[in-house]
This record gives sequence, C-alpha cells and structure tokens, in this order.
Amino acid sequence: MAHSHGHGESHGHHHHGTNNKRALKWAFFLIAAYMLVEIAGGITTNSLALLSDAGHMLSDAAALGLSYLALTYGQKSSSQSKTYGYRRFEILAAFINGIALLAIALYIFWESYQRILNPPSVISKGMLIISIIGLMVNIVAAYILMKGDKDENLNVKSAFLHVLGDMLGSVGAIAAALVIMFFNWNLADPIASIIVAILVLISGWRVTKESVHILMEGTPQNVNFKEIKQALLSIPEVKQVHDLHVWSISSDFPALSCHLVADAEDHQQTLLKKANQLLMEQFHIEHTTIQIDLSDTDCTMNHTCE
Repeated sequence: MAHSHGHGESHGHHHHGTNNKRALKWAFFLIAAYMLVEIAGGITTNSLALLSDAGHMLSDAAALGLSYLALTYGQKSSSQSKTYGYRRFEILAAFINGIALLAIALYIFWESYQRILNPPSVISKGMLIISIIGLMVNIVAAYILMKGDKDENLNVKSAFLHVLGDMLGSVGAIAAALVIMFFNWNLADPIASIIVAILVLISGWRVTKESVHILMEGTPQNVNFKEIKQALLSIPEVKQVHDLHVWSISSDFPALSCHLVADAEDHQQTLLKKANQLLMEQFHIEHTTIQIDLSDTDCTMNHTCE
C-alpha cells in the first residue's frame, strides 16, 4: 500500500495578508466604536430603530473581528496538542456569534411588538443625525475593506457583505426618522426596527447553520461530493474509490481523505501525484490524505469495501 499526504495548506498569500489584516482591523474599530454611539443615541432618543441598527452593527463588528482573528491565528504554527493549529477558533466564535444574533433579533421583535401596541415619542432630529453618521461610517468601512483583497479572500469578502447589509439598516433608520419628523408617525420607528431585525435574524441563522455544518464535519458547501468521486474514478489507473471523506477545518480550509483501488502493476507514486493534482486543480483541495489499495488485496480486512 502507498500513502500520500498533501500539505499545501492555504494560509493566504503572505504579501496580501498584511493588507487584509490592516483593512479588517481598522474597519472593526470603526464599526465597533460607532456601535457604542448608536446604543447611546438609541437610548437618548428613545429610538428602537437605532438600537436595532446597533444590534446589526454588532453582527458586523463580530464578523470583522472573527475574520481578523482567523487571519491572525491561521498563521500560528500547529502543535502536538493542536495539530490543526487554531483554525477552528473562527468556527467556534462564529457559532456563538450566530446564537447571539438570533437572541438579539428575537428581542427586537418583542420590543417592536410592544411599541406597535403603544408607540412612544421619539426624538426624530437626534435619530436622523445619528443614522446619517452611521451610514457614512458604513460607507467608510466598506471603502477600507475594498482596499483589501475582497475578491480573493473569503474572510474579507464576507466582512464586506456584512457592512453592505448594515447600510440598509442605516437607510431604514434614516427613513423612519424622516417619517416621524414630517408626519409625526411614531409607528415608523418599530416598523423600521422590524426590518432590521429580519436582517439580523437572517444573518444569525446563516452564520449558525454554516458553523454547525462545519463543526459536524459536513461536506463544504462549494464542493460536490459525487463530482469528486467521479473525477477520481476518471483516472485510468483507479478501479474503485472507497472511504471518501471531505470536510472543512475552517471556512476556507477544506480537507479530503480516501482510498483508491488500483492494479498491482500500476505506478503508485505516479497515481498519487495525478490524484493530488486533479483535486487541487479542479476542486481547490490541497490538504489530502490518500491511500492506495491493490485490487488483489482483500479490502474487507480494512473495512474499505462498499
């Protein structure tokens, strides 16, 4: 039997890593700082829409912070106790973040319901000023992230999309403030907060679902299990594929292990090279563990037959 261990792990291109980390760090501090301003402003103006937008900004800050930590900890060397390093920290933190977002969304829905039954007075002028500044902060944060490699790096792209989503919350709060200011219709505040709560709920559900999927060693969303098996079987030397497993260590680190059955006279090292090259070029999977079993070997001894 022959074994192959592909270790071309994608830690990100080092010449882009510094720019990505800098962009994420500054965007995080910007969003987190103004989130505190919105909380204070929401309490002062009695605006649930502002508090809801602050909740959405919390999801942005968490996403930015997680992305920054993922890039930082992803560069740490593995150890005997943590052979994959700290890559899973990103997923654990994302799971906690997702649960927190779901709780925030449910709380906003409850508060909105109470305010619809009994609409309180809102200081619309203060609400409008804070909302406009919030929108400008999001625009600046989006610009900072655009300076990074958002088209190449999954973490930066995810954070960029979070900030774009938060812009909608700011626009909703601005619209509600204008409606209250000109039409004195205080119901606009809880209605705007419900819209933001829906955005937070969607974000929370998506983050929680994806993190649980990775923690359960699920097949990566962008990987087709059947296509991988068929591609491996298309290699002339491969007779069968057994014990094929594809999972994710983190959101951008897929891994694969399998047994390939081949004839005894085939060149096993050449076959391993072909399989690894196919997996890297067609499916962008670089971390692989492949074992070659000979076709005349009783594979049931190793429980590798289907």
